[in-house]
Amino acid sequence: MLTTLILDFDGVIVESLPLKTAAFKKIFSFAPPKHLDEIIAFHLENGGMSRYDKFRHIYANILHEELTPETEERLASEYVALIFESMLTVPYVEGAEELLRDCSQRIPLYIVSATPEGEMQEIAQRRNLTKYFVRIYGSPKMKAECIREILLETSALPDEALFVGDAPNDWDAARATGVRFVARIPPGDPNRFTDRPGVEGIVENLHELREYLRENICSSRSRTP
Repeated sequence: MLTTLILDFDGVIVESLPLKTAAFKKIFSFAPPKHLDEIIAFHLENGGMSRYDKFRHIYANILHEELTPETEERLASEYVALIFESMLTVPYVEGAEELLRDCSQRIPLYIVSATPEGEMQEIAQRRNLTKYFVRIYGSPKMKAECIREILLETSALPDEALFVGDAPNDWDAARATGVRFVARIPPGDPNRFTDRPGVEGIVENLHELREYLRENICSSRSRTP
């Protein structure tokens, strides 16, 4: 029986990946074309990773340059300036609003995101989403650490909790904590979960996720007294 639902934000609740990819391309526009292609590929493959960890990897392993604290903060500031206001209006994943409304009445919901926690909480508040969630987690905590805290708080066994993510890093966090995992893959996107064990379902949108959960807890019908 499912008792706890944990959701990533970008690419699961809102369709923000094109926005964030464009911002990454902009802030690294100084890189040679072959490096820029590698940077964007790394960004897309690691959607569940914090921007700071991405910056560090890019400088160490792609650009082969030192990343100073000043450069890191400049990149972060430029990135936030490019995305923040748009994050308040970027469209929801199809079915997200209905799923949040229905499931939040029946089961505790949590966000576990790689976005810095203060920023993630402000976005959720300004989008009027905080009413649906027990707590909203973000970086610098690792996602596995956040999930362990949720299991402790809810007293849920790992197989009673489901994490819905869109990146291999999300799958990593689910595997590390033993929780169940469903992947969201937008139409036309590659399946980055091929041959990864323990992916119990793949959905294109949150209408499909709600159908997947319907028999457990998230029916749109009222619960019989």
